[in-house]
Amino acid sequence: MDLTPSDSQQKFRLEVREWLANNKPDLPMPAGDSIDGFPVHQNWERRLFDAGFAVVSWPEQFGGRDLDLWHWLVFEEEYYRADLPQRVGQNGIFLLAPSILEFGTDDQKDRILRRMAAVEDMWCQGWSEPEAGSDLAAIKSRAVRDEQARGWRLSGQKCWSTRGAFSTHMFGIFRTGEVAERHRGLTYFLIDLHQPGVTVRTVDKFDGDAGFADVFFDDAFVSDADVLGGVGNGWKVAMATAGSERSLSLRSPGRFLATADRLIELYRNAPDSVRADSRIRGRVADGWMGAQAYKLATDRTVTQMLDGQKLGAEASLSKVFWSELDIDLHETALELQGADWTLDDEWMRGFEFALSGPIYAGTNQIQRNIIAERLLGLPRR
Repeated sequence: MDLTPSDSQQKFRLEVREWLANNKPDLPMPAGDSIDGFPVHQNWERRLFDAGFAVVSWPEQFGGRDLDLWHWLVFEEEYYRADLPQRVGQNGIFLLAPSILEFGTDDQKDRILRRMAAVEDMWCQGWSEPEAGSDLAAIKSRAVRDEQARGWRLSGQKCWSTRGAFSTHMFGIFRTGEVAERHRGLTYFLIDLHQPGVTVRTVDKFDGDAGFADVFFDDAFVSDADVLGGVGNGWKVAMATAGSERSLSLRSPGRFLATADRLIELYRNAPDSVRADSRIRGRVADGWMGAQAYKLATDRTVTQMLDGQKLGAEASLSKVFWSELDIDLHETALELQGADWTLDDEWMRGFEFALSGPIYAGTNQIQRNIIAERLLGLPRR
């Protein structure tokens, strides 16, 4: 693994850094999951698209630059180095898009990807159900064949859909076979939420933002052209999406490197009595080393992917690591601040969000089971 940046990567880094310095919005931005903040973020991400920075590793025909994953990592590092927020279009761009590029038809790619990159369409994820959270194979929402209309009729409920309140579309899996089939008999659908038979109900979050939603389906229609990966192949496509969610795409190292740098700055500005505490110093050092370790692990993953290897169960290792690192970084920051933080403090809001990391994208308990069984070869109990 050669970690020496190429001339192209160095040149691109300077280009990104200069453009962000001259064009980034006023900070801090309002919360992207709030009613007032969402359109502000959407406008910002449209500017990224217009400048050619929204999806730099995608083909040019879909709004990208045809650059490799190394350049994407460079962009992510500079983006978070500029203290910019997570992107409201991330569920489509970082989760769904890799699966469309792998499993989608030419028609699906042409219809969906460019509009997604330009945040003209907003996508949310429709996996979890009231009785099927991390156990994705237990879903009961159904899709029934409508031969006359050449499509499917959906019924059931999806819950905890991030930014579902603001989304125009959903990617989700529905049961087209029997419940007893578990992993078989599932189909992956691309769903227009602005149609009869779809009800979106906002769910307020702990931080007061309104982005979450429960989505109810009552005879909603999806055409055959919006089945991704073929009927009955939903589990295979969903596991590819889960790999993107748990590892490289959703949580790039740039976010954690920037957070670790901010933590070190907070430590440097802390009172002498705090900086003299060896335990605190150790936690700050551990946070910085954790961010560097995640970067090196991601570099290894990118090297393997560019060599043609598939991202498999190793994604669960990444997910456990980055989700717990995120909590540790923010807990350390709050401890450094002592009694000075408030509920509106940037570190406190980050901590609140970090607490959800071990839950979304499959709970860490489930990820540890996957690691034990598929990577370590331990028996199931």
